[in-house]
Amino acid sequence: MIDLAHLKRRMGQYGALWLFGFAGAMAAILVLGVFGADMMAAADLALPVLWVALGLAVVVGLGLTWARGPSLGTSLALTLLGLILVLPLMWAPVSAAVVIAFFADRSIEYSAAYAGFRIGVSRLLHPLSEAVFGPGLIQLMWSAFQVAASVVGFLSALANLWPRLRRLLGPEPAQV
Repeated sequence: MIDLAHLKRRMGQYGALWLFGFAGAMAAILVLGVFGADMMAAADLALPVLWVALGLAVVVGLGLTWARGPSLGTSLALTLLGLILVLPLMWAPVSAAVVIAFFADRSIEYSAAYAGFRIGVSRLLHPLSEAVFGPGLIQLMWSAFQVAASVVGFLSALANLWPRLRRLLGPEPAQV
């Protein structure tokens, strides 16, 4: 049996982790930029650190799930979701760098960390796309990955933050 409350709590934690990756990368790149680092050098410093932090958080979360998980079904479901959602999670800091590069009117492709991430994801997705769709669709797969990772992360973060924002804003006015 799958414990939906535990699954929902872990997905909320995933949303918070995605938001941490995005906001952490944005803050790190901007702070390093304020101290005189080139944006690409700042991205090359910040992205690997955040990838390691996010990866460790996923491993610890899955470890805790298996150590204290309510049931085998819940643990298996969370492990499957964790494996499926690891790429969108790792995309969170990259998307922050892409946003900063867009507003700074710079090309993010000059970042070694971004290029390495894109090459790594391409090495993973290319054999899958060729096996499923035939040759030549890796660019479509990359674009689909970027959109899906951004949407999943944003919705996850929004679902996690929306109840807190509503409590912060106060109760709805009473209808007379």
